[in-house]
Amino acid sequence: MPFRAPVEEYRFLLEHVVDFARVAATERFAEATPDLVEAILSELAKLADEVWAPLQRAGDTDPARLENGVVVTSKGYAGAYRALAEGGWIGMAAPVEHGGMGLPLTLATVMNDMLSGACLALELNPLMSQGQIEALEHHADDALKALYLPRLISGEWTGTMNLTEPQAGSDVGALRTKAVPQEDGTYAISGQKIFISWGDHDFGGNVCHLVLARLPGAAEGTRGISLFLVPKILPDGTANALRVVSLEHKMGLHGSPTAVMAYEGARGWLVGGEHRGMAAMFTMMNNARLGVGVQGIGVAEGAYQKALSYAAERVQGRSPVAGGTGTILDHADVRRMLAQMKADLFAARAIGFSCAVALDLAQAGEDGAFWAARAALLTPIAKAFGTATGMRVAEQGMQVHGGMGFIEETGAAQFYRDVRVTAIYEGTNGIQAMDLVGRKLADGGEAALALIEEMQEAAEAARATRPDLAEPVWQAVETLREATEWMLAQGDMQARFAGAVPYLEGFARVLGAHLHLKAAGSEAAPGPRTALARIYIARLLPEHAGHLAAAMAGAQDLYALGPEALLP
Repeated sequence: MPFRAPVEEYRFLLEHVVDFARVAATERFAEATPDLVEAILSELAKLADEVWAPLQRAGDTDPARLENGVVVTSKGYAGAYRALAEGGWIGMAAPVEHGGMGLPLTLATVMNDMLSGACLALELNPLMSQGQIEALEHHADDALKALYLPRLISGEWTGTMNLTEPQAGSDVGALRTKAVPQEDGTYAISGQKIFISWGDHDFGGNVCHLVLARLPGAAEGTRGISLFLVPKILPDGTANALRVVSLEHKMGLHGSPTAVMAYEGARGWLVGGEHRGMAAMFTMMNNARLGVGVQGIGVAEGAYQKALSYAAERVQGRSPVAGGTGTILDHADVRRMLAQMKADLFAARAIGFSCAVALDLAQAGEDGAFWAARAALLTPIAKAFGTATGMRVAEQGMQVHGGMGFIEETGAAQFYRDVRVTAIYEGTNGIQAMDLVGRKLADGGEAALALIEEMQEAAEAARATRPDLAEPVWQAVETLREATEWMLAQGDMQARFAGAVPYLEGFARVLGAHLHLKAAGSEAAPGPRTALARIYIARLLPEHAGHLAAAMAGAQDLYALGPEALLP
């Protein structure tokens, strides 16, 4: 069975779980009517199913390559990208004054989910452009906006993000790329960057690089970093002094060219003011972090559909149930795997869409400060849990295939190979967790405790109609409250950081249960949504207890285990 965009699932989440109607009720997003949303979902589904999904395997078996300094992309990628650009989809959430649709980020998030499920390697290209558009919109001067935004929004040009260097990964402040002021107001950029997604391609048009670099005499660390727009092709039509040194040989995402870039006195334009590069780049990174979380969700969808299709066709042994299909779908363990995959996927998608709704309401809602805090809290959870779910579901999908999952021709393994990097790039999931227990609890836990209170009130209200589901959710929320209060009481940040990852995982498990409970409550009588919620609450929610216990273990035992004890 070929990939099919889960339009009904998107529709249900928007209408019944993440309160998208609240976004559409704002003056800014009043055009996002149900009819328009339905039309967008329908048209994007055709693009994903008919144009993008057929390229999933092609990009893996015919990867991007560098020939005589030119990046040659996988067959069919250029046409599929043009189809996306010609539909105006890249600029769905971009400002109208520069040619965008001005629609809610939530709808762009749905699109990124859909396209990631169809072909993740190609979806990474427009995701980078979307982040660059937002960074330029908020931080570039009017001249740069006028020249670059319309072309990025139309898809004529594409964007990249250049942070990492061989000696500067998560420690961005260690970067060595230099920017020297020129008499004409531009800067000469020199240095090398690695891990540059879609650093070049053969789609035509310009490739616009946002590059972090250090001005002469700038302070050490992140305080001395500035951001520059460095295009492949200069405004006068000549080539800039930059090149692709090589393409990385990766575990997955073979269709996405990941470049080592060399800047050799290339001309660049300052974005966001001197020494303010991290603030400008974080605008792009925060946009990309939600996008990457959704990439994990999209891959989970593709892996789940593939596993379900295989299970419904694979005949193996005698059926253990009367009147069964005769396929492995009859077997309890296979049914368990598929049910948990679907329940996990729903929770992750609901969290990601909830984050997008919060971001939209932060811009357009009446209580912008509240929603901005909610969005900031949810961003690391959406990124880390979305990508972790992608890995779990892809791995479980291989297991459903049995031995055939280990055979490349089935395509089951590609989902895992492709999604694995999403837990690493745009800030590792460990860094997301540290951000959650650090900056995101720096308000004294106000945003986190507000969400916890909201979840507990919802569970209390659900006791009247779904008591068997509501009670364990209420208890889980109480455990999360205790763990949050423990985190807030720790003056030593190492104690927080030692438990950051299990805290985020426990938080996400509880939040997922809350959203499943909300979905179940949309049914007048128990039906498929209630059945799926029961799977999640009975089989996946119990993990929260172990996660949150580990979150409160502190750091002493980790540092008591000295380096010598870790050696063979």
